[in-house]
Amino acid sequence: MDISWDEVKLFLAVAEEGSVSGAARKLRMAQPTLSRRLATLERAVGESLFRRSAAGAALTAAGERMLSPARRMAEWAGEVGRAAEPTDRGPQGLVRITAPPLVAHDFLAPFAGWLARQHPGLRLEVLATMQHLDLVRGEADLALRMRPPNQPDLKLVCTLETANAVHVSPALARKLPRRPKLRDLPWIAWAPPYQDLPPNPQLAELVPGYTPAFTSDQILVQQAAAEAGVGAMVLPRLRHRFSRPSALVPLDVDLGPFARGALHLVAARSALDIPRIRLLAQLVETELARVERT
Repeated sequence: MDISWDEVKLFLAVAEEGSVSGAARKLRMAQPTLSRRLATLERAVGESLFRRSAAGAALTAAGERMLSPARRMAEWAGEVGRAAEPTDRGPQGLVRITAPPLVAHDFLAPFAGWLARQHPGLRLEVLATMQHLDLVRGEADLALRMRPPNQPDLKLVCTLETANAVHVSPALARKLPRRPKLRDLPWIAWAPPYQDLPPNPQLAELVPGYTPAFTSDQILVQQAAAEAGVGAMVLPRLRHRFSRPSALVPLDVDLGPFARGALHLVAARSALDIPRIRLLAQLVETELARVERT
């Protein structure tokens, strides 16, 4: 049976998103179109691949059999796409980099202004998300992540060690004790579906009876709440030449083992053979090294 990669991509999106509507959003496709093509695929296979319900789409036994090879096919599609890229041209064109929203907002957006002036042939697309996009499949070209890679097809380009600090608005800082304790602070933290991301687990361990005063699933909303004096939040003390003035001030608070963090630049190994991706990786690495020196 000849099943094209386009059809496998639809199947894989539904399987991993857990619903046809989620897959349609991910693939930027109309939901009726995706449903129609999925039905065509199921007729070709001769079996239902999903059990549909109000809760979403769950894999059938036939779908389970297809999932692992479909994932391998996605990885090889990414590799084929990168192998087809010409390597004898100058570094120009689009490079997609993914990063947590705060890093994208604070670092990559102003970095893009410098890049446009210094390397006008490069175009930057920044994908700001807390989720890890699949670099091997080609969902992005580069990634800035808080955790190092553990896949053999991924390369750790560089790591920037960072210091974490508790930040509040100046108005809230004036109301607090001179050397506040963690338990003295009204905390701003992650809401579902990111409730298990740092600093939530660390604060729950360090603060007896920890209950956040404010939560949001968006880091920039959390930052706006902190600037409004709602509470305190943990942020990396990441100052670079593109940094904007901050409306928050750090507190002298001991975060214990959570006082240090890291930012990792990651790429698919084969992606670094492409001139434009290799150049952008080198430029970002240079900027992170500059931060480390200062």
